[in-house]
Amino acid sequence: MIIGPRTEPRGSRGFTLIELILVMVIICTVLAMAAPSLHGFFGSRRTADAASQIVALAHFASTQAVSEGRTYRLNLDLDKSTYWLTRQEGSAFVSSANEFGRVFRLPDGTTASWRTQPGDPGRDYVEFLPDGRSETATLRLTGRRGEIFDVTCPSPVERFSVVLGSETDL
Repeated sequence: MIIGPRTEPRGSRGFTLIELILVMVIICTVLAMAAPSLHGFFGSRRTADAASQIVALAHFASTQAVSEGRTYRLNLDLDKSTYWLTRQEGSAFVSSANEFGRVFRLPDGTTASWRTQPGDPGRDYVEFLPDGRSETATLRLTGRRGEIFDVTCPSPVERFSVVLGSETDL
């Protein structure tokens, strides 16, 4: 007995155009409902990323200060929402000659302020000394949606870290 190719009725293979359109409509509806909540998530991530970048610059400055035997500064211009590193050469502080010496900018809508205790001097930088110590400081970053991140160094021998603002207010 010779068996030929199987023949199937028309339309039994694959999906119809109507079924595909219906699935696309359902997917688009679900995405349209989820998109507004994702917008806020990505907005707050920019502020968190800026806080992490400041911590990374602080760690780099601390490491370089020890390895080179010179003082480094993490400078902040709160009015322009910018920050950058400088290193001591003689009696002056100059920008680093690498990527870390460029001027960084806070995300749009993010503000920065120093959290000070009574008696703290006004500041626009944090120093990292060749012996591995640094100045104690807390820089508060507030995003456009009110999210708060503190970049803090609680003692001269500890490293900077990011803490949620509500945790430091307790």
